[in-house]
Amino acid sequence: MTVPDSRARLPGTPLSPRAGGRPLRRTVSRGTAFWLVALAFHITMLGATLPTPLYPLYQRQLGFSTLTTTVIFAAYALGVLTALVLFGRVSDAIGRRRTLLPGLACSALSAMVFLTAHDLALLLVARLLSGLSAGVFTGTATATLVDLAGQNGSERATLVATVANIGGLGAGPSVSGTLARLAPDPLRLPFLVHLLLLTCAVVGIWLTPEPVPTSTPRPRLRVTRPRVPAAMQATFVRASTAGFAGFAVLGLYTSVAPSFLSRLLGLPDPALAGAVAGTLCAASALGQIVLVKPLGHRALPVACGLIVVGMALLAAGLAAASLLLLVAAGAVAGLGQGVAFRGALTVLNSKAPSARRAEVASAFFVVMYTATSLPVIGVGLAAGAVGLRTAGTGFSLGVALLAAGALVALRGQGSGMNPEEHAP
Repeated sequence: MTVPDSRARLPGTPLSPRAGGRPLRRTVSRGTAFWLVALAFHITMLGATLPTPLYPLYQRQLGFSTLTTTVIFAAYALGVLTALVLFGRVSDAIGRRRTLLPGLACSALSAMVFLTAHDLALLLVARLLSGLSAGVFTGTATATLVDLAGQNGSERATLVATVANIGGLGAGPSVSGTLARLAPDPLRLPFLVHLLLLTCAVVGIWLTPEPVPTSTPRPRLRVTRPRVPAAMQATFVRASTAGFAGFAVLGLYTSVAPSFLSRLLGLPDPALAGAVAGTLCAASALGQIVLVKPLGHRALPVACGLIVVGMALLAAGLAAASLLLLVAAGAVAGLGQGVAFRGALTVLNSKAPSARRAEVASAFFVVMYTATSLPVIGVGLAAGAVGLRTAGTGFSLGVALLAAGALVALRGQGSGMNPEEHAP
């Protein structure tokens, strides 16, 4: 076996093991790799919400309705769900790096399609590719961070994954909205910038060592059918109902909220639209990081209460055409969404048998991404029939009732939703 020339090695860049006779690959340390994966995660999720403040511009350029905007957004959710059911376990077979790199490729392809998008079909393709990328990254990048953090760093890895995920979703609208407002060619420049960031992310993932052994280089694609153990189905329904309400609001603010601003408030500024959507995502991250742990078993009831208050503010903001109330609604509902999301996962992880924990989590994510698409399509359909203001108010009422119903169910089964009570 040929020994590599040590003089060619760079300080701090160990060589990866030889595989299949291919040249040795230089890698960074696991500590550096941890942050490179987190950065790639952040950049990928940033691309998922990059188009949010640009939808009104596409509407004016291509002449489509609010319903079409929600369908375009739903294509993203379809991509995420497709990735979850087809590729949810691929990284266990072929390795984390070899799964993350195609995820970045999908994100880059999405940006390229957006750069050339001149009709509705291309917008749908771009969003579908973006969803595939996010679906691949969400589970695999989180698992990679946990792997790289080691046995004593799983809690830190989960926190970093949360910040990278939600922080990226919040940064996307702010970045594209600002670029669209201050720079020329608002429908191209945000995606050119994203392509540049993705190039950096690809380099980072390429330098990352593979943290887990692989079982086969060519796994068969198979549909994953997440199921929930019968013993915890009631718990799953209550936790998922709270999460559904929160993710429905997330879907609304990252798809239809810019139309509220431009058509109902006469504020077509893309930077403002990006800031409003970003406010909800920032509040969500804050809720996940700061509130969930102190609240303990009260997290889900508090989350439902926050969502109800947020929806009341949204209905009032639409009625009064008030920007302040719309922003306040996003902030309060965003806190509720973040607490509901992490609180529900905490409860489900604690109740699920260890051998089926990933399956239960996958089922939960399927419900959550369904929540981001179906309700906002309903808003689009209703907007064509009764107007955007009435449709938005109806959405507020429906989500508030859903969250209130979940709150009643949670209070009635309070002890059963305590994450400290672990299932055997």
